[in-house]
Amino acid sequence: MGYHDNKKIIEACLKCAALCNHCAVSCLEESNIRMMAKCIQHDMECAAICYATAQLLSLGNKHTKAITKLCADFCEECAEECKKHDNKHCQECADACQECTEACLSL
Repeated sequence: MGYHDNKKIIEACLKCAALCNHCAVSCLEESNIRMMAKCIQHDMECAAICYATAQLLSLGNKHTKAITKLCADFCEECAEECKKHDNKHCQECADACQECTEACLSL
């Protein structure tokens, strides 16, 4: 299994990573950055695992199920944190994380 078999999950992971990065940078522009620290940390971790998951799935890694489960766990945590904040970038990130979680768990 490689890219074509996992295209939906790969695309969800890449979208999620991009929106997590956007969210982290946008959080740095908030007036109370200290309040956003946990969100920024989750964003960066989620982006990292999403990029790694997309890369490994495109290579046809034999640990696909374990990787996608781990990615879903990170995305779920990030979504929960982002939902706590009432701004557009966090809500977009939470939505992308939820979509990625669902895609990863569909495997």
